[in-house]
Amino acid sequence: MSKGKVLFLHGLSSDGSAKSGFMRSLGYDVLTPNLSDWFFSKAIAQAQAVYDSFGPDVIVGSSRGGAVAMNLESRDTPLILLAPAWKQWGNVDRITKPRSFVIHSMHDEIVPYDDSVSLWVSSTGLELICAGADHRLNDAEARGMLRFALGQVVG
Repeated sequence: MSKGKVLFLHGLSSDGSAKSGFMRSLGYDVLTPNLSDWFFSKAIAQAQAVYDSFGPDVIVGSSRGGAVAMNLESRDTPLILLAPAWKQWGNVDRITKPRSFVIHSMHDEIVPYDDSVSLWVSSTGLELICAGADHRLNDAEARGMLRFALGQVVG
């Protein structure tokens, strides 16, 4: 039995297979659409169509996928943003959804950790978790925090 439905939005030039596989191993039903690398507006439209048909319990977005997640019309669906590249993509600069998380490494050399601090300061209902060895957030500490955040928003 599934613990819940996760819409996973991968980063630029990624297929998201490592994180999708990890979340599936935890018992979640994970859908990872192939998002356009060329056009941000197309990536949003693709993700929106999948969100509307899938009806996820949570949206997990990694890097550019985090910016896509922030730009969706997703009502009160919680977000878990992994090193979100929101300053580079889109026009949303705050989160107002309850029970949402940002997980970001201080050692990220691609998206500055301070970007997530700024997002946290301007938002309501957003928890900031500093974890991980680098931008990819595929190490044990980062995965543990992703597992924690999923458990907080989905159960």
